Amino acid sequence: MRSLITGGRGFVGTWLADHLRSCGDHVVQIDQEVEITEPGAVLDAVRSAAPDAVYHLAAMTHVGKSWDEPVRVLEVNVVGTAVLLAAARECGTDPTVLVTSSAEVYGAVTDPTQLPLDETSPTAPLTPYAASKLAAEALCAQAWLGHGQRVVTVRPFNHVGPGQSPNFAVSALAKRIVDAERSGATEIPVGNLSARRDFTDVRDVVRAYRLLIETGAPGGVYNVCSGRDVAIQEIADRLLGQAGSSVRLVSDPSLMRPVEVPVLRGDPALLTESTGWVPELPLDQTLADVLAHWRAVPN
Repeated sequence: MRSLITGGRGFVGTWLADHLRSCGDHVVQIDQEVEITEPGAVLDAVRSAAPDAVYHLAAMTHVGKSWDEPVRVLEVNVVGTAVLLAAARECGTDPTVLVTSSAEVYGAVTDPTQLPLDETSPTAPLTPYAASKLAAEALCAQAWLGHGQRVVTVRPFNHVGPGQSPNFAVSALAKRIVDAERSGATEIPVGNLSARRDFTDVRDVVRAYRLLIETGAPGGVYNVCSGRDVAIQEIADRLLGQAGSSVRLVSDPSLMRPVEVPVLRGDPALLTESTGWVPELPLDQTLADVLAHWRAVPN
């Protein structure tokens, strides 16, 4: 299979490329060298790749920072998706396109009986990032209904693993613990530790993406998640335990978001039914690998 990945040199894109190559795929990765909102440049890149499958990962992904650049988030995540879908229709190879949305589109769940969230659960985006992802989903639905374009939309819940930016909670905690080990610091700053999230190892996530390219229903929307929610406090405690660290966690108001979704837990049943996918890597292994990554990064 010939595969094209937009955002291909980012955290998920790098792991996805490795997985696709291990499956025997020919992989082309494009990233910042192609402006995703520029139709001509995107069409040239897609035509050159001549893909059977397109994985559209290119996006502005930091939820907190989306409050600072809401217009740019809409440009990249919505206009960029429209440009990519149009290029896939015009490139001549009629590829199947997987577009990454986000579980953030579900918004805050105040009634625990609504959990776990499945693909029919109401959407109520709270952040500019989440709003941009739901708008991109509408473009995917229109591409399928209006053009018959084979588009599969995924709603990944929190995915973690070695190599993730420290802009994200688990990687940030691991990096701060390692930094404290090296400096002798006795405290590290933290944001909201009460939030609960559904974490899946990125290496399991990318397996799901390829399986959905093969067997996902065109026009379909799929959660990619573990089906369990874990408090950030528990993540921090596990990381500290693995590191053998006694540093103290100190709340830092600057790390708090203007609006916080208190709990997210997804239902992966549709994904499992459609592909046979189940998560394979346990959370403790993921956390150990994230710590090992930061310990291997020089000061």
